[in-house]
Amino acid sequence: MKEEIHYLLGKENLKIIQSPDCFSFSLDSMLLPNFVTVNLRAKKILDIGCGNAPIPLILSERSKAQIIGVEIQKDAYDMARRSVTLNQKEKQIHIVHDDIHHYATLFDHEEYDIITCNPPYFPYQTSSIVNVKQQKTIARHDKMLKLEDIMKISRKLLRNNGILALVQRPERFVDIVTLMRKSNIEPKRVLFIYPKKGKEANILLIEGMKNGKPGLKILDPIYVHDENREYTSEIKKLLRMNG
Repeated sequence: MKEEIHYLLGKENLKIIQSPDCFSFSLDSMLLPNFVTVNLRAKKILDIGCGNAPIPLILSERSKAQIIGVEIQKDAYDMARRSVTLNQKEKQIHIVHDDIHHYATLFDHEEYDIITCNPPYFPYQTSSIVNVKQQKTIARHDKMLKLEDIMKISRKLLRNNGILALVQRPERFVDIVTLMRKSNIEPKRVLFIYPKKGKEANILLIEGMKNGKPGLKILDPIYVHDENREYTSEIKKLLRMNG
């Protein structure tokens, strides 16, 4: 399997190992760890389906909390583990090779202050058109991890007033809000990302609080590219990039 080492977007101090054979990190994976509210008192963070660990790596720059990344796919897990070592983050980030459904059974309840997840975007059906590579099918289709599963696990593992943050497709917005409330996770912040002005939003960032009080903030929209196809100042600010 061919592998490459890249710098994470806007993070010249962070390198990541990835392979074209697996589902490489994308802009979505850069947006989520920069969007989520990180309380300075947070002690433990969980990233569900961490892939090759872009989200844990970026979160390690925003928090001193212990960060756990759980990944079911062996190749992605191995790249994540080595990416953590490459960045000398072993003392803060721990990568676990496990199915999150099993991992969640190892704890009674209320273990984490923050949970993040860049879940599969597309509902899986037997008629679904999927990638011939199993790794990409698992990453893109909710064959093994559905939104309902994420909510159930988060309800169990989040501490009171803990934060769940997701990146998803805008068309799943109502589903997410409905499932959050069913799980006693109150939607608190929503951000729609547009590829450029004149186009429909294609990324949704949403954050909820376990047992939080009602009150949803819909943040100002952000456009990824300007008329010159460069990153906008707003996206640079969100990604904490220079310029």
